[in-house]
Amino acid sequence: MAEIEVKNLTMIYGGIPEKALEMIEKGLSNDEIRKQTKQVVGIKNVSFTVETGEIFVIMGLSGSGKSTLLRCINGLNKASSGSIIIEGTDISQVNSQELRNIRREKMAMVFQRFALLPHRNIRDNVGYGLEIQGLARDKRHDKVMSVLNMVGLDAWADYYPANLSGGMQQRVGIARALATNPVILLMDEPFSALDPLIRQDMQDELLEIQKKLHKTIIFITHDLDEALKIGDRIALMKDGEIVQMGQSEDILLSPATEYVARFVKNVDRSKALNASSVMVKPRSVVYPKDGPRMALHVMERFGMSGLFVTDKNGVLMGYVVADDASRISNLGERHLESIILKDVPTVPPDTSLADILDIIAISQIPIAVVDEQNILRGVLVRGSVIAGLAGLRRDA
Repeated sequence: MAEIEVKNLTMIYGGIPEKALEMIEKGLSNDEIRKQTKQVVGIKNVSFTVETGEIFVIMGLSGSGKSTLLRCINGLNKASSGSIIIEGTDISQVNSQELRNIRREKMAMVFQRFALLPHRNIRDNVGYGLEIQGLARDKRHDKVMSVLNMVGLDAWADYYPANLSGGMQQRVGIARALATNPVILLMDEPFSALDPLIRQDMQDELLEIQKKLHKTIIFITHDLDEALKIGDRIALMKDGEIVQMGQSEDILLSPATEYVARFVKNVDRSKALNASSVMVKPRSVVYPKDGPRMALHVMERFGMSGLFVTDKNGVLMGYVVADDASRISNLGERHLESIILKDVPTVPPDTSLADILDIIAISQIPIAVVDEQNILRGVLVRGSVIAGLAGLRRDA
């Protein structure tokens, strides 16, 4: 179910947006509209949905429109046309009081520069949203300490922001947002002001919190590595428009435009892609009851020197090689059980390529990609991994 639905959203900066909207309908470029009308197109015909519990990343360079889009979603900017539907309510059609209620009850914001109140201690900073909601102080205390414990700062409740490091202050900002138990979390480049190592720690911490809370998150960033690490899906913006939207591997392996291709050119694919992105489907498998002649026939047909063995339900049982199959065939054996190699390398589908490289470098046989039930989902061969690292799709 979609928690957020954005439909044909356009935001024009200037006093006569109607004229700019007419020109957009006629297909004029942003530069032409600005030159002729002095109006600036902030976002242009943007549409997307965010599913419940999804981390949806909006990214782009400075001036791409990503922050303007976020400000429209939380109602700080009023869109010139289009709609923003949150849990069935179009917030572009509600009055100011209804909008305030939606912000208080359904949305919370995490800012780039922490935005903590320096004269309040950490406990009171985190409880500020609950205070605005009118919750009694004793009831606020329990909720505040719960979220501070979640971000590892319960021991710092009586300290002030000036006593905390940048990373700790940002964790306070996240705790403050979570304290009101919002349905939707809006994060505007929340980690960009942090040092690289602290930034990585905060990304990991956000993902751990998400595993527990399953919030619907819109995350703004200009950092592609961050987007690839955090996002369930990514929308890449340029000149106020979404130029590509999809999962990490869609953007890395199938860039829709030359702009996107340049954007992803220098990304470390070994960290961004995982086994499911580059695995190939097994051309064939054999079953334990199959004989060595059957196995050799399949290997010859597909030009292979070995085959994975599964049961009828697809559960991985091992691997057989041509030399062993040929040997027991000459001995007159009719089943494969005696030559099944059971100690084969396996990885889950979400294993990063960086973790796979060392395994595939020393393995004499392909790597099996298996799920939690040990069902064979795909195979990693050197060609598919190298193709993934090179930014190419390999489907066979």
